[in-house]
Amino acid sequence: MPALVLLGAQWGDEGKGKATDLLGGSVDYVVRYQGGNNAGHTVVVGDQKYALHLLPSGILSPGCTPVIGNGVVVDPSVLLSELSGLQERGVDTSKLLVSGNAHLITSYHATLDKTTERFLGKRRIGTTGRGIGPSYADKINRVGIRVQDLFDESILMQKIEAALDFKNQVLAKLYNRRAISAQQVAEELLGYAEQIRGYVADTTLILNDAIDEGKVVLFEGGQGTLLDVDHGTYPFVTSSNPTAGGACTGAGVGPTKISRVIGILKAYTTRVGAGPFPTELFDDDGEALRTIGGEFGVTTGRNRRCGWFDAVIARYATRVNGLTDFFLTKLDVLTGWEQIPVCVAYEIEGERTTELPYNQSDFHHAKPVYEYLPGWSEDITKAKTFGDLPKNAQAYVKALEEMSGAPISAIGVGPGRTETIEINSFL
Repeated sequence: MPALVLLGAQWGDEGKGKATDLLGGSVDYVVRYQGGNNAGHTVVVGDQKYALHLLPSGILSPGCTPVIGNGVVVDPSVLLSELSGLQERGVDTSKLLVSGNAHLITSYHATLDKTTERFLGKRRIGTTGRGIGPSYADKINRVGIRVQDLFDESILMQKIEAALDFKNQVLAKLYNRRAISAQQVAEELLGYAEQIRGYVADTTLILNDAIDEGKVVLFEGGQGTLLDVDHGTYPFVTSSNPTAGGACTGAGVGPTKISRVIGILKAYTTRVGAGPFPTELFDDDGEALRTIGGEFGVTTGRNRRCGWFDAVIARYATRVNGLTDFFLTKLDVLTGWEQIPVCVAYEIEGERTTELPYNQSDFHHAKPVYEYLPGWSEDITKAKTFGDLPKNAQAYVKALEEMSGAPISAIGVGPGRTETIEINSFL
C-alpha cells in the first residue's frame, strides 16, 4: 500500500484540503510535515464548511489518524482553539498525534514577526505575522523550543531565557519596544502542557511502523511549491519546505518509502503576499476570478492575487517534486469565458523561454506568452465523469495536462466533497 505526498504545485491555496479529504476515507494517516498556522485548508462536508489552519485535513475523516509532524511549528494556543472548535461541532479529535520534536511558536515569535514587517516597510515580505518565520529561525539557530520541552519546567525556562537574551536587545535597542519577560512566557507555555500532553507521541516511529505494516499514509504539505524556502520565489517564500523532499525531513520517513507524489493545481493561478507573479491580472477578469473563486485567504482573510494558468510553473513543480499525478481544482470557476488564456512561456528581454528562470531578477521581469483556448458556458458542477464535461472543458484539461508534464488524475468541478471527477485512482 502506498505512502503518498500531496502538495501545492503553485503558490499555495490550490485546494489541497479538498484533495486530502477526498482521499481521507481510504487513508489511515494524514500527516502535516511543514509550516504552521500560516497555511489554511477549506473542506466542505455536506452543507458544513470547515476552515483548518494547523490541523491536518484528515481530522475530518472518521477512522483516519491525523498527525502533526516534527517539521511543523506549533502555536499551542491555536492548536487548542482549533481542536475546541471542532469538538464543539461534534468532530472526534481524540486520534490526533503531535510530534514531541515539533517546534513551538511563542508569543515573542509573533511579536518579532509583526515588528520586523513594519520595520521593513516597502521591503516587507508579506508574512502572516503569526511568528512562523522567527520560530523556524530559532530552530536553525538552535535556540528553539520543542513540544517536549513543555514537560520539563527547568529546561523550558533555560531555553526561553537563552532565546530572549538576544531578542530583547533587538526589541529594546532597534525597535524601541519593551523587553519580554521570560517568566511570563514560561507561565503561558506551561499552562498548555497538560492540555497537549495526551496528543504527544514519537510520530516518526509510528509512521514508519504504519508504512511497514501496509497502512496508507498521506503526507500533506502546506503552502505551495513556489513558496518553498529553497525552490520558491525567494525571498517571497515561506520558511520551510512544502516540496516533496520536505515530507521526508518533516515526518522522519525515508524517500524510498514514498510511492506517489500528487501536485494540486488550480485551473488558474493565485498567490497571497508580495513577490513576482507573471500572469497576475489587474482588470475585470482578475476581479471575476477572485469573486467567483472566493479567493480570500482561509487563514489571513487577505484578497488573493489572481491570474491565468501558468504552465511554466506547473512544469517546474513537476520537475522539483518528481510529480506522478496532478489534481486539477476549481475548473468550474472558468465557466463563462469565451476564451481562456494560458501562459505557455515567458519573454525576458526579448528572449522566449519555456522554463522557470533560476535568476530572480529575470523572473521579476518575465512577461507571459499566452495561447488562447476556447471556453465553455455549460454548468459543470454536476459532472461525474470526464465525458460529462463540455468538449471545450475536456480540451482545456487535456491541454494543461500536456503542458504540465504529468497526468491529471482528478478534477474538482465544485467546492463540495462529492464535486470531483476521478480519472485515475491515487491508491
